Amino acid sequence: MNTLDATRAELGLLVLYLNKAEARDKIRRAIQYGSKFLSNGEPGKAQNVDKTTSLARKVFRLFKFVNDLHALISPSPQGTPLPLILLGKSKNALLSTFLFLDQFVWLGRTGVIDNKERTELVGRISLYCWLGSSICTSLVELGELGRLSGSTKKIEREIKNSNKYDNEQYQAKLKKIK
Repeated sequence: MNTLDATRAELGLLVLYLNKAEARDKIRRAIQYGSKFLSNGEPGKAQNVDKTTSLARKVFRLFKFVNDLHALISPSPQGTPLPLILLGKSKNALLSTFLFLDQFVWLGRTGVIDNKERTELVGRISLYCWLGSSICTSLVELGELGRLSGSTKKIEREIKNSNKYDNEQYQAKLKKIK
């Protein structure tokens, strides 16, 4: 097993763990209770972290960037055209970057990071990454629809003399499109 395969396997296990709501809740509680311990009831950064972890849904996005990082280094399905592979990998890279930078934005809003200008800059960069990811996702979906449509038309031409609804290959393509 080479290093890349080992990394994929380890990230896969981490993704399985982090996709469970219970695991994310344990991480959130660890952050919340740790900040309560550090603040000792005194106002300050640790108390702000405690308050935001109990109120914000953004905390549940902690470590979500690992999912797209795993998808980024995973092999693509056979037969996928190179432009769709590149768009898909770009989407994964941009979304992973957005979710990673979003954690720093959250830290800036809680007061852990003092530099407000830098936090706002990171917030803008993360939003541009999200926008780029959304555009890549739309283009990948359009490309996949075009591929499915083209293969369906090819099958229709091949079986034009018989009933296309009796053909199993045609029915499988219709299911995939739906």
